Amino acid sequence: MDPEKGSSQIVKVTPFQQILASCTGAILTSLMVTPLDVIKIRLQAQRTPFPKGKCFVYSNGLMDHMCVCEEGGNKAWYKKPGNFQGTLDAFFKIIRNEGIKSLWSGLPPTLVMAVPATVIYFTCYDQLSAFLRSKLGENETRIPIVAGIVARFGAVTVISPLELIRTKMQSKKFSYEELHRFVSKKVAEDGWISLWKGWVPTILRDVPFSAMYWYNYEILKKWLCEKSGLYEPTFMINFTSGALSGSFAAVATLPFDVVKTQKQTQLWIYERQKISMPSHMSTWFIMKNIVAKDGLSGLFTGLIPRLIKIAPACAIMISTYEFGKAFFQKQNIQRQQF
Repeated sequence: MDPEKGSSQIVKVTPFQQILASCTGAILTSLMVTPLDVIKIRLQAQRTPFPKGKCFVYSNGLMDHMCVCEEGGNKAWYKKPGNFQGTLDAFFKIIRNEGIKSLWSGLPPTLVMAVPATVIYFTCYDQLSAFLRSKLGENETRIPIVAGIVARFGAVTVISPLELIRTKMQSKKFSYEELHRFVSKKVAEDGWISLWKGWVPTILRDVPFSAMYWYNYEILKKWLCEKSGLYEPTFMINFTSGALSGSFAAVATLPFDVVKTQKQTQLWIYERQKISMPSHMSTWFIMKNIVAKDGLSGLFTGLIPRLIKIAPACAIMISTYEFGKAFFQKQNIQRQQF
């Protein structure tokens, strides 16, 4: 296959087809990675039970959200007492005692956020990359960085209000009328900007992650293709490139992830107590407090669990997405031939 012809085929994938490919990838990634986080939360709950009203961050590698421990709520999956000796022990005991469906507890709200966020992110990245290549040339190495930054910036900005609303809905059951009143009151009291609370630490974590991820992914994919003597990457090349680039970006941005988790937790606690968040609780202030209390290692808390989730999540997502695009490319080429 001619490499120039192969690269030009990217244009033949329509935005709608990119949306379908990214949507499929988001659903498959959530299905495969969610059990890892369910097990992690169950292990955390048995070691340090969550007090009433305390929250934690639930993540499946693609995105994360807040959950609140309420007595009598419908999230008993993470409050059930356990006697687990480790990850594998928890995996088998949960299946034996509660059924295999328990490993996918909390999946619906995960999909509600993961699918639109991923669709916006991946579709924007591809569209921006194609545009920049048409202007700057195919071999411009800065394209993945610029496209990754802009796409992630846009996705985080669009999804942030939905994240805040869903967090509120998770605290207890809300009707749509009650939810509308909550949002209206929030906007009336604090303005529209209040719907983007937690946006800054999310941007500080996700934008650098995106820049590093896409740059390394494109470099690794090209290098592996050259080593294999291929013009087009295979499924395994995409899978390997996604896992390695995701792991590197996860390690580099972990300090901002730790800060984001603490800031969102504090925001929620202040919200529940109906008091204003102190103005000095900035990202930099929280980071300094972590270093003063736990040293630099405190900024890398949870490194192994983050890698265990993000490496497979990135690998599954990108390889599924690329596979979907390749499928649509072939379909489009066949249509042109008839």
